[in-house]
Amino acid sequence: MSELHHECGVAAIYHLSGRGRSPMCTDEGPRQISRLLPRMLLDIQNRGQLAAGMSTYDPDRPRLLHTRKDVGTVTEVFRLNHRAKCESLMRGLAGRAAIGHVRYATCGQDDRSYAQPFERDHIHKRKWFSFCFNGQLANYGLLKERLLADGDHHLTLDTDTEIILHEIGRVLSHSTERIEWIDVLRQVAGDFDGAYSLALLTAEGEMIVARDPLGIKPMCYVQEGPLFAAASESVALLNLGFETDQIKSLAPGHAVIVNPETGFRIEQFAETKDPAHCFFEWIYFANVASTLDDRSVYLSRTRLGEELARGERELGRVPLDDPDTIIVPVPDTSKAAADAMAYKLSIPCREGLIRNRYAGRTFIEGGRARKVKAATKYTPLREVMEGKRVILVEDSIVRSTTMNVLLDRIREVGGAKEIHVRVACPPIVAPCFYGIDMSTIDQLIGPKYFGVDGELSDEAQQRLADDLGADSLRYLPVEALARAIDLPAEHLCRACVTGDYPTTCGQHLYQIALDNRGNKMDAGRTYEQLAAALDEQ
Repeated sequence: MSELHHECGVAAIYHLSGRGRSPMCTDEGPRQISRLLPRMLLDIQNRGQLAAGMSTYDPDRPRLLHTRKDVGTVTEVFRLNHRAKCESLMRGLAGRAAIGHVRYATCGQDDRSYAQPFERDHIHKRKWFSFCFNGQLANYGLLKERLLADGDHHLTLDTDTEIILHEIGRVLSHSTERIEWIDVLRQVAGDFDGAYSLALLTAEGEMIVARDPLGIKPMCYVQEGPLFAAASESVALLNLGFETDQIKSLAPGHAVIVNPETGFRIEQFAETKDPAHCFFEWIYFANVASTLDDRSVYLSRTRLGEELARGERELGRVPLDDPDTIIVPVPDTSKAAADAMAYKLSIPCREGLIRNRYAGRTFIEGGRARKVKAATKYTPLREVMEGKRVILVEDSIVRSTTMNVLLDRIREVGGAKEIHVRVACPPIVAPCFYGIDMSTIDQLIGPKYFGVDGELSDEAQQRLADDLGADSLRYLPVEALARAIDLPAEHLCRACVTGDYPTTCGQHLYQIALDNRGNKMDAGRTYEQLAAALDEQ
């Protein structure tokens, strides 16, 4: 489902000195543990492909913190396909600690300035730091307004990353005595409403990895001897060579602090209530090999497929014992659900759509751009689908533009005689204000058919099927999510399918979005109206 994009992913690694040598080190040793960071970023490249970057710390070089970031994939930014150039970059970035970031964004896509990490230079080492984060602050507009109110501050970018940078800098500047970084985090986080998992590295060699009090965004970590590593997803740590049972999820509202003198510790920095983990991590965003908050992404997706199978038997719309009936997943995130659905129904699951993994980022223009882009991504196999009744399994439908074109190609190129779309997710009927690029109701297809409450009537689902060009279409009900992920419903953020948000500002933004429905107002204006809405209370 190529219509939806995540904001970003975070990774960090630190090798403490004077505590032996970790077997994870490359031949260059602990002082160049930063060489492992691009490999970690590659494993979370699924979370963002528009920009990448890293900051490293080395106490023995004049520039204690050194940052490289640019627009492009991890391979492009760090020249991983050019041995000599990559080696030169890795030598220049060598350090015993590093943080890194991959980014997708809805603004400043081709501007290197928006790439993370953000580094704040300062003559005082205590106030010189670099940081990156995954998520979005719902009260970004309020923080921006407060920061600019005195007329002494200026923002160069339209991003909450810069707001966080300045908020941290403000606390450091106003502290008359040396302040511990965990206390800095406590002060700035007290004003944050939203989702964030962040990594911060200082010119004194301290590293902080933190997760928001609701645990909306994931953060995994491992500590073995002198080595600490963290990433948005467990797969990045697993592929370094750590065992599954060594990898843990950071508790919401907690931070890992790595100090070059005192070592590794975990502290709570914010009051926590029931978590509100983003359910989309399990059904779409995360790598299928990851485990988040002790829940396997793969097993969650297989259970979604079992939910689809149960619904298909109850529906009785498609002949399940006909040899012409096959199941086809939309690559790649739908495959686990499609396999499980096929197994439960004893129907063949076939790869009728082949994804071109080497298309990369494309900038195709022209009247046929949508069809050309779809053709670039997926090739229907006529040998698989010709004359078949295809149950097409998709993980979600957000704006429908890709699905429209895909269904046309399955009929025209694939030769399918029927297409029955099955969506392993409820309809998306509300915006996300926590880091997914869907911030207005009008850009969503769901509310046009199911209203803002997402009521799944047979008539509404068939009407959408007719408009998309499918023979039938069925979504999963909201309650299937908690069953599939195996977490209590109250421990999941399901705002985009229920309109019930886990934070105060998120709920206010939703009401603003409802009021603005049909006005063709962009997402930025929604955030600007937040202050006025709060003042009216």
